Amino acid sequence: MPRWKDLPDGLDPQVGEFVTRLRRTVDGDGSSLATLADRTGYGRTSWERYLNGRLLAPKGAVIALAEVTGTDPVPLITLWELAERAWSRSELRHDNATEAVRLSRARTVSAPAPAPEALAADPPPAPGRRPTRRPTMFLAGALGVVTVAVGAFYLTDGGPAERNRTAAATPTPSATPARSLPPGVLCAGADCTGKDPEQMGCGDGDVTTAASITVGTTLVEVRHSDTCGAAWGRMVRAVQGDTVTVTVGQVRQSGGVTAVGDTIAYTPMVAVEQPGEMRACVALASGERGCT
Repeated sequence: MPRWKDLPDGLDPQVGEFVTRLRRTVDGDGSSLATLADRTGYGRTSWERYLNGRLLAPKGAVIALAEVTGTDPVPLITLWELAERAWSRSELRHDNATEAVRLSRARTVSAPAPAPEALAADPPPAPGRRPTRRPTMFLAGALGVVTVAVGAFYLTDGGPAERNRTAAATPTPSATPARSLPPGVLCAGADCTGKDPEQMGCGDGDVTTAASITVGTTLVEVRHSDTCGAAWGRMVRAVQGDTVTVTVGQVRQSGGVTAVGDTIAYTPMVAVEQPGEMRACVALASGERGCT
């Protein structure tokens, strides 16, 4: 059975070339996806999407792959930059097409229906003859409708007193419906603040690296989950004593390597609308510091 799936139809050629190079790099190393996830710090599900062209790998993942496989990162990063621009253009075209469909549907729904009077209007009169409007019949019909409506109101609604009793007994529904989360995802938005991204199911799926910086040999990233509406800081190739701290406004979360042999550490999450609101800083045991 082939190791890789066919790339999606309509994938931009530059993205396809980049994904093909990623596959060759992984094949040359011989690592399984589980091993690759452990060595790079990016989840197995994320690597499946990257290597099958379903999601563009972030730059941090490309750098991590090059480092763990001993590959020159420059050609990979060059291909990634071309693929990233192509991917952005494809997303823009998709968003424009979606918006055009939405506006078209909105215009269709909001188009006014013909007035009843127009449908029932008399045909044009013959020359010299005045049209007949039948005002008496129309007035009688209108009064009949009003009479029936008033009767139904007092029979079924019961008037103002009954309405007040009904309103008092009927609970008001919540103005904001509960957000539906995918299976395995246990929080969203403010509920995620202070919680572990892996335990809450936010570490896989639609996760991107919003920013990254290398301090010494340690890679520091701002990770963002669109599904959870939260972000966190992560260190890769860290050593005992290294710490990473993320700050959003007055909220701060920290994490670090506390055990010998661990190389990855991350902070608890902070709810953010945009990952650019977050600042991640690292303090290494060697004394080096840096922020992104």
